[in-house]
Parts: sequence; C-alpha cells; structure tokens
Amino acid sequence: MHQPIGPPFSDTLVQRLRDAQRVAVLTGAGISAESGVPTFRDPDGLWQKFRPEELANVEAFLSNPELVQGWYAHRREIVEAVEPNPGHVALAELERWVTGRGGEFLLSTQNVDGLHARAGTENLVELHGSLLRSYCLRCGAPAAESAGAHGPLTCEECGGLVRPDVVWFGEMLPEEAIAQSTEAAALADVYLSVGTSAVVYPAAGLPQIARQAGAYVAEVNPTPSDIAPRLNEQVRGRAGDVLPLLVAALPEA
Repeated sequence: MHQPIGPPFSDTLVQRLRDAQRVAVLTGAGISAESGVPTFRDPDGLWQKFRPEELANVEAFLSNPELVQGWYAHRREIVEAVEPNPGHVALAELERWVTGRGGEFLLSTQNVDGLHARAGTENLVELHGSLLRSYCLRCGAPAAESAGAHGPLTCEECGGLVRPDVVWFGEMLPEEAIAQSTEAAALADVYLSVGTSAVVYPAAGLPQIARQAGAYVAEVNPTPSDIAPRLNEQVRGRAGDVLPLLVAALPEA
C-alpha cells in the first residue's frame, strides 16, 4: 500500500510561520512565468533579433526612442493579457494572515509586471520598477504611454521623452526600495525566496541577509538556485502549487 504523499515543505516551516511576527518575501521571474509572462522577451516575432541589453538601456532609448517605446508597449500588452496565478494570490493571502495577527509583511519583487499588486498584495516593493508606469526623462513627471501618436511619445508637460519606469541595464536600483527590502530581510522571522534563480544582485543577497540575521529562510523553486545550499529549507515545486498548500496549513487568523 502506498503511503500518502505529504506536502513539499516541512512542519518546521509551517511552525515558524505560525510563530512569526515579521515575514518577508522575495520573488523572481519564475512566479510570473507560471502566468505566461516570458522571462524577458517573446522568443518569436519582431523582437527576436534584439537582445534585451540592446533595448533596455538609456543609450538605446536616446538613439531610437520609438523602437524602445515600441518594445515596451509590446511587453505591456503581454502582461496586461495574463492574470495573477495561485502563487500570487497565496502570497496576498499570506500577507493578510500575517498582518491580521498584528505582524509585519513585505514582499520585494524583481518582476515588473504588476501581477502582485493585481493579486492584492499591499506591502510591496518593486525593485526593478513597473512596466505599467512611465515618466518623463526630462522633468520626471508621471506620464501615460498611450498609442496613436506619430513619432516618439513625449511628455504633455514639457515635451520630454517618455520612458518606462523600469530599471535599465547600467542603472542602480532605487535606494529606498533596496533599503526597505534590506531592513525587512534583516528583521524577518521567516523569509521566503520564490521563483528566483538568485544570480542578480543585490536582490539575490536578501535571503542571505535574512539567514545571517537569524531568520528561517526557505526557497520555493522547481530547481535549486545558486544560494539554495546556504538556506534553511529547499521546497521543490512551482509557486502556484506550493504556496496555496503552505497558506492552507496555517491556522485561521
């Protein structure tokens, strides 16, 4: 007779979450891929001949703003056509569970697709910005990237070029975003690293900061990341499969 297969995570992780006052999470491209978001670009069609590095930098933007704006409009269409998956929803439920018990929660994401916000996460840091926001390169004012204009999209306030509010190659992450995420990692009782290969720093350092500060750190990923051996627990599986089970194992708030 086959024994029933238990959950992919340990009882220790569940107990540590039950006892936690501060929970922090880092998510990467893996959780978005489960919703159908390409990891960086669509492998087919017009954009196949461009490497991301050729378009996602300020020099490329200034030399051919229409091309870069068109690529980001294409990426925006992709993310607006998909929905948050059960992993996104479970993290929003985890936030409500933690804060409903008087605890603190912060989700830091490397993704720019806005899916965590759409799923209902409120305490959210978008480390690399968002495809769904744009601003003027000249005056810094928020701007709408609406289609229909001939030539590059420009700011209605000052006429400057409109760029997506994302971090490009060669640019630093926003200081406030990194500071918030680092503080949450250093104070966390439990830290979850979800769907990230943990090769891009400084984000990849956040789970390690949490581990060194004494948090119980679990990685949720189908395959081990580079930093997995340094963490407390490796939970093998897709976020959309694992995280709903983890939240369901917690007592009612």
